[in-house]
Amino acid sequence: MLAFLGFGQTTAMDFSGQDCDGNNVNLFSDLDAGKAVMLIFYMPNCGTCPPVASKMQTMANNINATHPGLVKAYAFPYQNSTTCTYSSSWVVNNNLPLFAPMDSGAVQVAYYGGFGMPTVVLLGGDNHDVLFVTQDFNTSDTTTMRDLILNTFTAGVEEQTVITDLSVYPNPTTDFINVSFHSNSGSEGYIELTDLTGKRVMALNKEIMAKGMIEKQINVSSIPAGNYILQIHIDGSTVTQKVDVTH
Repeated sequence: MLAFLGFGQTTAMDFSGQDCDGNNVNLFSDLDAGKAVMLIFYMPNCGTCPPVASKMQTMANNINATHPGLVKAYAFPYQNSTTCTYSSSWVVNNNLPLFAPMDSGAVQVAYYGGFGMPTVVLLGGDNHDVLFVTQDFNTSDTTTMRDLILNTFTAGVEEQTVITDLSVYPNPTTDFINVSFHSNSGSEGYIELTDLTGKRVMALNKEIMAKGMIEKQINVSSIPAGNYILQIHIDGSTVTQKVDVTH
């Protein structure tokens, strides 16, 4: 088990008005409509920011190809002084049509934990949840975000074939969580718990996940209260479920 980690915000900060192209936007309306919303906060001179946004866009476009309109995205500059003209050109010049260009991102990025290169946030769910946030993006994060989207929204259920019928209860919990799911593989797998940045908090040992229903009980009584992501990995497939631990 690794060291326990701290948490930032667990619910989204709303924004509304118009984007830099003059389109009406309202974050909470997007979330209430069942959308997954990605935010990227960039610096104008950040060389690593456009490639990250491109990876996010590719992942989202793949989901939207089978689940039209499920994923939306907004691009915010860190500084409030960055003009809308620059924001719109940043999106166009980096070939990022999925991202709505925004301005004045300083308050938003501070709310989600501060400056990264870039800072990336994934939001979704009826409670306007922060599903994922990182200031240190790596390539595997697109897989984590994809799995969170597909398992947070019912539209993604059909995408998972190796692991089905996931149930996690009680949730919220104070001490134990019971995990049950159906394995269609019979291959080696493992279960882990991560924080909202994707860093591992605890993991069960790898074992052969026999075909059929599998039930596990995980003791979470010693970890700090907060939101975590339960991940089940079998035969290259992953399903995730957000878990709320309260003490």
